[in-house]
Amino acid sequence: MIKKTMICWIGISAVIMLVLPWAAVTFVKADGGMAVCFLLFFAVNPIYSLIIGAFAGKDRKHLWSLPVISAVLFLTGVWIFFDMGETAFIRYGLAYLALGIAAMVISSLIRRKAQR
Repeated sequence: MIKKTMICWIGISAVIMLVLPWAAVTFVKADGGMAVCFLLFFAVNPIYSLIIGAFAGKDRKHLWSLPVISAVLFLTGVWIFFDMGETAFIRYGLAYLALGIAAMVISSLIRRKAQR
């Protein structure tokens, strides 16, 4: 069951962190592309990082890697489709990782407290 869950979440992460930047670069032109990138970087990706972290908090022992995988996929996607090695994207990736880990820890604490 855990493997199936992991594969499902990794697939969703791949779509959000790889396919969406590709679509932004490929299909949206000029200033609209910049607006879409802002939407991705400041809304979609942080919200997704919180969601995947909260889900990983349900079973930290087995799902702890989901926020890490999501952040790595983000870096891979933006380096492929925007600018390879751009250090600003590392900061975004670390911020998404921090959001995911924080959500995972909080979710885990809430779950543990509710079980008592």
